[in-house]
Amino acid sequence: MSSRVVVTGIGIVCAVGNDTATAWRALCEGKPGGQTITSFDTSAFSTKFGATVNDFDATQYMDRKEVRRNDRFVHYAMAAARQALDDSGFQITEENSEDVGVVIGSGVGGMNTSHEQFKVLFERGPDRISPFFITMFITDIASGFVSLTIGARGPNFATVSACATGANAIGEAAEMIRRGDAVAMLAGGAEAGISQIGLASFGNMKALSRRNDDPAGASRPFDKERDGFVMGDGAGVVLLEDEEHARKRGARIYAELIGYGATADAHHITEPAPHGEGLQRAMTRALAKAGLSADAVDYINAHGTATYLNDLHETEAIKSVFGDHAKKLAISSTKSMIGHTLGAAGGIEAGVTALTLYHGVITPTINYTTPDPLLDLDFTPNTAREQKVDVALSNSMGFGGHNAVLALRRYNG
Repeated sequence: MSSRVVVTGIGIVCAVGNDTATAWRALCEGKPGGQTITSFDTSAFSTKFGATVNDFDATQYMDRKEVRRNDRFVHYAMAAARQALDDSGFQITEENSEDVGVVIGSGVGGMNTSHEQFKVLFERGPDRISPFFITMFITDIASGFVSLTIGARGPNFATVSACATGANAIGEAAEMIRRGDAVAMLAGGAEAGISQIGLASFGNMKALSRRNDDPAGASRPFDKERDGFVMGDGAGVVLLEDEEHARKRGARIYAELIGYGATADAHHITEPAPHGEGLQRAMTRALAKAGLSADAVDYINAHGTATYLNDLHETEAIKSVFGDHAKKLAISSTKSMIGHTLGAAGGIEAGVTALTLYHGVITPTINYTTPDPLLDLDFTPNTAREQKVDVALSNSMGFGGHNAVLALRRYNG
């Protein structure tokens, strides 16, 4: 095998599309995903909206019995994984199954199931708890369920690093391919955090936007008027493959994954390190592993949550790492459209970054109306841009001080 790792399949489920083609088209059009939540009564909540997944039919990917026995985050994971596998044209057989692995993480796991089952416990007693409760809420079950459903018998586990989860999953999966533990890995993240307990807890942290009169315009990364993130649901999974193996089977290759950097802030449980110091080191490590100088990068898919400190410190980190070149970078936040999908964010955004390299289109940062003088970079405001991109970074940061950066390159053989 070669030491090169490529992306040959992409699966996305999010607020603006339940499949990759639909989501990509909507992202290029700048379609907003924020909307009033209708799945439960939000009258007592300070934030009443989110970027919810709509009209999703899990039975397209799982039988009805398995749908009932799994939380929504597993439904989304299965859909994105199946999409990525089908998109790649990769066939899992008895002969190669031990060389195919799955790493799909989640930041909060089966939060909806936990809420429902604790309610059952307190109102109806322990005898009424579902025997499937444990396997419905534990975070690793998405990766495990995908593995057993598709017959992948290689490495299989879940990453949990809050909002860096999906990027860590992809980075670690790539490392396993490089060291010869697998020839192909399905990797990414899945989340279904929009629930009563999820909305209440993030709301009480003062982390969420409260633009209840304008859900579609509430996610405003890098804008001076940003007031918090918008919760989103969904999943993003990519099929990573050994480059030599992919070429031999004639696979379409979206991009090459050339670097991965993971660091810790060791500063604060939720607040990013001053000046984005931990993210600086993660970007620098990703570039060093890719063997590239900072001025080789054309585009950054930013973490861009629309919280005050994240966007400030991420901008400072980019300026520190890239110097004068920072002004030449195109930067955008997918979260402006799909909200913050927590553990799924890194998976979705890595897929979007690979599509940017493949199609030569940079998706916009929408809802950008009032520039912040402290954030004076090119955030691709409001309108997609056709531009050849040779090298891109996908940034992820998570509560707990986790930073994960993926470096991707346009594939040229």
